[in-house]
Amino acid sequence: MNNSIFTDARLLDELNKYTRTKQVKRDHVLIAPGDEVVFIPLVMKGVLRIVRQNEEGKEIFLYHLYPGQTCAMAINCCQGRKKSSVKAIAEEDSEIMQIPVNMVDEWFKYPEWKTYVNSTYSQRFAELLEVIDLIAFSNMDKQVLHYLNERCRAAGSKAIMITHQQIADELHTHREAVSRLLRTMEQKNILKLGRNTIELLN
Repeated sequence: MNNSIFTDARLLDELNKYTRTKQVKRDHVLIAPGDEVVFIPLVMKGVLRIVRQNEEGKEIFLYHLYPGQTCAMAINCCQGRKKSSVKAIAEEDSEIMQIPVNMVDEWFKYPEWKTYVNSTYSQRFAELLEVIDLIAFSNMDKQVLHYLNERCRAAGSKAIMITHQQIADELHTHREAVSRLLRTMEQKNILKLGRNTIELLN
């Protein structure tokens, strides 16, 4: 397996030996809430969207995973022997390296792996703080714009196919409120609305 993320030859040997690669189609749910976490997904190609879901099925968007990145929530679940509390969805056709959970702690003997996991926690923690700040201290329009910017960044495009209901679901709010905000943002030339499409203008 050609893996440019790591350079330690011994670690690369073990990655080749113990991991396998999975191709996932766009919108495929790789991990669902309540699943037993049996592998850690490391993105090789494509993008994963990580969403928190409670027992009632209500969701809130957390962050995206890009090539070279893995999910801190999945690592935390496997280390604590907990079931998944998040949903991992393929934003586009993607290639995922599946790392067995029993190897996560085993590979801490390699400094490069330890650094990688610690930096993953640090980066995800910073992103979660940003989400918390948006929820706690910002108006809904800033939350919606942040969400749209993140989805567009993941799609590599200024325009995305998405419904008002999907936005409301992942921001844990009402569709009517999202629709009103989007119409206001369109009037301010921040975005352009189409049939199940939204295009950011700046």
